[in-house]
Amino acid sequence: MSRFSKKHLGLVLGLSLGLGLAAPTAVMAKDKFVAITSIVEHPALDAFKDGVVEGLGAEGFKEGDNLRVKFQTAQGNTGTAAQIARQYVGENPDVIVAIGTPSAQAVVAATKSIPVVFGAITDPIAAQLVKERGPSGTNVTGMSDELPLESSIELIKKALPEAKRVGMVYNPGEVNSKIVVDRLKELMPQHGLSLVEASAPRTVDVGSAARSLVSKADLIFSTTDNNVIATYESLTKVSLDSKIPLIASDTDSVPRGAIAALGLNYKQLGVQTGHMVARILNGEKPGDISWETSNELAIHLNKKMADQIGVKLSDELLKSAEKVIE
Repeated sequence: MSRFSKKHLGLVLGLSLGLGLAAPTAVMAKDKFVAITSIVEHPALDAFKDGVVEGLGAEGFKEGDNLRVKFQTAQGNTGTAAQIARQYVGENPDVIVAIGTPSAQAVVAATKSIPVVFGAITDPIAAQLVKERGPSGTNVTGMSDELPLESSIELIKKALPEAKRVGMVYNPGEVNSKIVVDRLKELMPQHGLSLVEASAPRTVDVGSAARSLVSKADLIFSTTDNNVIATYESLTKVSLDSKIPLIASDTDSVPRGAIAALGLNYKQLGVQTGHMVARILNGEKPGDISWETSNELAIHLNKKMADQIGVKLSDELLKSAEKVIE
């Protein structure tokens, strides 16, 4: 650099500081890097991811302006989730957002220093992401999609009052799903219901698992098992072919074939997570931020699907719904 350019550079910097311009702050805020990974792509998790970016934008971190966002999905493969986690750690982002239990477990195992914000985890304690409720004291915090199972059972009773046997397709290797199954086994007998399980360790197993329930269950209840949600149309086909109704615990499954769902708004859950990520980008330590969940529940109904399979939804239930597909 010439003596002339050095002189002028010093003059420019001196003027900036003398005028009290916020150049240092702008530099600190610029080019923040948030790496997002999910175990699989499906409407609920996609909505969550979009919500994260929206929430960051609301806090002043705009993608393409002062924020770089990278996203990769493991396509349902835990080995790929571990590879993505290692890759992200090598890239050293400001925050890693890990959506879905296998992805979150992989990222938490890969780093003890980079801030990690988990998302859409039913039970972060059982998944060994945190030790207890409240601030973790580690590099980890996040957002739980803890399911209101008692409320879901009430919805089943309102939608299908004659039902006794509740079928459920799930991946026994997914911690979230196993927790839900164990809890349902405790709760359902209290309401005159029994749970009939069907294992689907891979997405390709979902359709055959659902068909195995046709003669054994009065309905199929779906939770946020990632294998099931990723290929929900397999359940819908079985529902239409056999006239067995689907009831879901996520509202994004209603337009895909469930006749009813009481669930969280995953987009809003993602927005809430985006605000949390922004707090970390602004200097807070993840270990000082309590992990959260949401109590914003809504009933969505698919009357069109119910009519197709011969289920009549009560007027009372229809009036209670936030959204009805006619």
